[in-house]
Amino acid sequence: MVPHLITALSGPINELEERILESMPAIERWFRLEWMEHTPPFYTSVDVRNAGFKLAPVDTNLFPGGWNNLTQEMLPLAVQAAMAAIEKICPEARNLLVIPENHTRNTFYLANVLQLKRVFHMAGLNVRIGSISPEIKEPTTINLPTGESIVLEPVVRSKTRLGLKDFDPCTILLNNDLSAGPPGILEDLHEQYLLPPLHAGWSVRRKSRHFQSYEEVAKRFGKMLGIDPWLINPMYNKCGEINFAEGSGMDCLTTNVDALLTRVRKKYKEYGINEKPFVIVKADNGTYGMGIMTVRDVKDLDQLNRRAKNKMGLVKDGQEVHDVIIQEGVQTYERIHDAVAEPVVYMMDRYVVGGFYRVHPERGIDENLNAPGAGFVPLAFAESTHLPQPGQKPGASAPNRFYMYGVIGRLAMLAASYELEATDPEAETYD
Repeated sequence: MVPHLITALSGPINELEERILESMPAIERWFRLEWMEHTPPFYTSVDVRNAGFKLAPVDTNLFPGGWNNLTQEMLPLAVQAAMAAIEKICPEARNLLVIPENHTRNTFYLANVLQLKRVFHMAGLNVRIGSISPEIKEPTTINLPTGESIVLEPVVRSKTRLGLKDFDPCTILLNNDLSAGPPGILEDLHEQYLLPPLHAGWSVRRKSRHFQSYEEVAKRFGKMLGIDPWLINPMYNKCGEINFAEGSGMDCLTTNVDALLTRVRKKYKEYGINEKPFVIVKADNGTYGMGIMTVRDVKDLDQLNRRAKNKMGLVKDGQEVHDVIIQEGVQTYERIHDAVAEPVVYMMDRYVVGGFYRVHPERGIDENLNAPGAGFVPLAFAESTHLPQPGQKPGASAPNRFYMYGVIGRLAMLAASYELEATDPEAETYD
């Protein structure tokens, strides 16, 4: 099943799909050479949006949750990728400690942690879940709605290592995005592998830096493919030192929103697109669909009420927002059961292992779908083990559409690896 595109503008995307499929050997070789030079993030999920005339990533997560939304058919791919990833980092690994987010009562999130445990267990590791939450003082069993249960254990820190009371792991997998900064208990672990590294957390990471890296990747990829990189790249601006609570820094926001809307209008005119452009303003760091708004006209910013400003001013863990990224809005014209849908691509090491559609019946084509009320439909990616089918009519084949989304996901993952290299505090510098 391919979610249908409800737009007359599907021609350019079908052309892009055709171009990507006919260039498949060149694309795979290009990625292969890139991965010889750059280390992929340990695992990644990428939100992709398909406007019919443009296909672009809008968010890249380096601590992906939602693994429980992948179907059983996708598990073998995830297990193989996990084996490859662990083999590269610590071939003699026996024990793996997973450190989840601290919100211990969210059973949907814990189902995701359990799925990760399952994947790494099948990859041949002893896996236990260690919590850094002050609430967890002894092994705690939490029952999930699926009928399964998960045990969270308090972590124990020695001088140089982190583990559990009777469990010494060689590798620690973070499924915690460190929004409030890395806790001291995770610092200075020089004898163990910490994946992803601390500087992948939101206390260091910035979306604007990621999309700067993605722009570089899209330009190089576009040149190889002979396409305008704009077709796969959302343009962006950024604005620092804004204070929504006090209303200061709004001039900077207005100027940058206006400038970006002008650039998008110019592109729409070039391609004969009669849509009304919009931009998404979001916190430059942080996740969970918090601190996000859609702006269709610069005048909208003058009329922001206190509630909207309060909503924009804080993200996860009560972190205040002072830096925002202003991103070209990419409509999503895909529909599943008449609800707006966007694909989310999941990767481990350098491999695409699956994905699903995030579906929201109450949201519009130009709104953020990562919000309460969203559902997850793995239908279209259930055939992910099928290889692309050359010769199929563009836009009609699920494996071909999925391959195209996988290419965009991998471009975003490559951008994340550039980004992590640029922010690595221990990177060697050569004069």
